[in-house]
Amino acid sequence: MTNNSASSAGTAWSGLVPVDDTQLAVTDTGGPGLPVVFLNGQFATQGYWRKTLADLGSGYRHITFDERARGKKSGTSADYSFEAAVRDVDAVLAARGVEKALVVGWSYGAVVAAHWAQRNPERALGAVLVDGAFPHDWLDDAMEVRIRKLFRRMSWFTIPLRITGITPRMTAAEQAESNIELGRLSREAALAPVLNDIRVPVRYVVASGTSLGSKGDEQEQIRAGLEAATAENPNVRISAKVPSNHGAILSKDFHAIGDAVREIADLSRTQK
Repeated sequence: MTNNSASSAGTAWSGLVPVDDTQLAVTDTGGPGLPVVFLNGQFATQGYWRKTLADLGSGYRHITFDERARGKKSGTSADYSFEAAVRDVDAVLAARGVEKALVVGWSYGAVVAAHWAQRNPERALGAVLVDGAFPHDWLDDAMEVRIRKLFRRMSWFTIPLRITGITPRMTAAEQAESNIELGRLSREAALAPVLNDIRVPVRYVVASGTSLGSKGDEQEQIRAGLEAATAENPNVRISAKVPSNHGAILSKDFHAIGDAVREIADLSRTQK
């Protein structure tokens, strides 16, 4: 089923939303509740949010989708850039007839959520950023080499998994370039101005420990970059620092994510 027109809140819906040269697999629980759109990790799928959605319950209108070439149904594309990911948020919301929404993003999705909230202060009800969007200069020439090498090494077992939707239908080079672009966007000079300019409530849920490809305390050093953002912009706060690591945070600390969503939802209601 492909949806080509906006649809107002109502019954649950799932289908394909056209955008640019591709289409995205979208799930919308419908209903009159506050719209919340969930933005996935760089190569993750909407299924990762299952426990968070259950924790929040049916009082919200949950909208999830698989990015380009992710999952089983979203189409491939000639454009896997960050700007395409931001455009996809607008395309999904327009297709579902949603003017204002609370955005929740994990990892790569947190950076997308931060940019979308900063660019759309009249449409963003707030943002919950889950272990991502930390201003830190973690990308250098040596890290670029590590990233490209990592994705080349992983390709031998990720390619057979594409048919299952567990891994994206992108080449190793495309995945590496996407990750490198994220590093450039995460530099303090690039990301700090975005966070400092957000005019809606932002709550961070911060993990502990490592993530795929990181070494030693690299990840904690990256998270430390958040201190300046919370000092500069009173809209930006840390909701929780949880014990699970980057990869397990959605499955183990989903209640903390739900709490952050509920906090912003309450603020949104009081500001009406």
